[in-house]
Amino acid sequence: MSSPSNWTSKIGFILAAAGSAIGLGAIWKFPYTAGTHGGAVFFLLFIVFTFLVGAPVLVAEFVIGRHSRHNAIQAFHRIRPGSVWPLVGWLGVVTCFVLLSFYSVVGGWVVAYIWHGINGDLAAVTDYGAFFGAMIENPGEVLLFQGLFMLATVYVVQAGVSQGIERANKYMMPALFVMFLLLALRSLTLPGAWQGVVFLLKPDWSFFNGETMLSALGQAFFALSIGVSVMITYASYLRDDYDLLRSANSIVWMNIAISLLAGLVIFPAVFALGFTPNQGPGLIFAILPAVFAQLPLGVPLFVVFMVLVLFATLTSAFSMLENIVAVLAYKKPERRAPVSWLLGLAIFLAGIPSALSFGLLKDVQFIGARGIFDSLDLLVTGWSMPLGALLIALFTAWAWQRAAVQREAMTGSNLPLWVFNLWFVLVRFVAPLAIVIVFLHGIGVF
Repeated sequence: MSSPSNWTSKIGFILAAAGSAIGLGAIWKFPYTAGTHGGAVFFLLFIVFTFLVGAPVLVAEFVIGRHSRHNAIQAFHRIRPGSVWPLVGWLGVVTCFVLLSFYSVVGGWVVAYIWHGINGDLAAVTDYGAFFGAMIENPGEVLLFQGLFMLATVYVVQAGVSQGIERANKYMMPALFVMFLLLALRSLTLPGAWQGVVFLLKPDWSFFNGETMLSALGQAFFALSIGVSVMITYASYLRDDYDLLRSANSIVWMNIAISLLAGLVIFPAVFALGFTPNQGPGLIFAILPAVFAQLPLGVPLFVVFMVLVLFATLTSAFSMLENIVAVLAYKKPERRAPVSWLLGLAIFLAGIPSALSFGLLKDVQFIGARGIFDSLDLLVTGWSMPLGALLIALFTAWAWQRAAVQREAMTGSNLPLWVFNLWFVLVRFVAPLAIVIVFLHGIGVF
């Protein structure tokens, strides 16, 4: 019988890891970030960074996690005892806390839209952009739904890996994919939709610059949930017969597919309905209701879709919270539930400034005249996650014996040795170099 702290099946692990990876990264963040940075150029850079940087680091996290069978901090302790490398795990845990604090705000927006769809509010709306703007400026509403989102997250995580996270993802992810496919087909049939397809797939090289590259790199990390040691924690629950390389490949392709589908849902509708693609974080909330309004039974279908978006959002939230819980409840399973609830409360409180950054605190600005929410987003996705990924790549390829890395990576796999050798070159040279170059370009060094 499987332990509640182990995955019960390969597909369960892949769907949970893919759920963590996809989440709002593909559905919410990809469309508005791509829309802000020129569409196709951003998408192309995102794919390049995903394969050259994201995927190698994802495998590295898997290798570290399964080899150590410990949480994000203890994993580095076990492999390199007495070194400073456990600080990488601490960086990931702190980043997860900060990330979930503002991520839960977006999760609350999703819950709010479900509520407004059920009670009939959305049926009377004509200007969805204005509706969304008014909603996120309402402090009571955003805090209420952010709190409900965190309650749902904690409820699942405190139940454990197999009984909570894995069971939820087995149903959530397939349903989300099917719904997205159907919605993309509908969006593509709208009059004027082709302009959106061109925006997503035909590069406008005037958008090729350092900021776009840094954003695409950050998106590759955000979309795969790497650089914060989440995948180290998830992989620590794996058995030896799981093929790490094939699992990572499946997750990468699922992530790209969902990102493409999200783009094919959003951008054709953006141009068909007369919107602009650079509307920022609220893009999905302004566009999708308008798309559904074109359909028979549009509001009920929109509610169903947002429930699935909620599922995707929760799958990412599960992984972030689990990464922290695994550290604080280390070797004390009886502490899982109380630690989960206390952490949930702490993250909710930490997220209040982000929740209010579009209303009461909209005049408070930090990095580059950005509000609280956008400043934390840049700090996490533009800096902390790439730094974490860089350090994980350096640890795996330089601080750990190659023979040990090869043995762990190839355990459970029948792939030829050249696949490992290619991956090792990418994680040793290409990924670190790409991250450093984009960093330096992003801060104006060259």
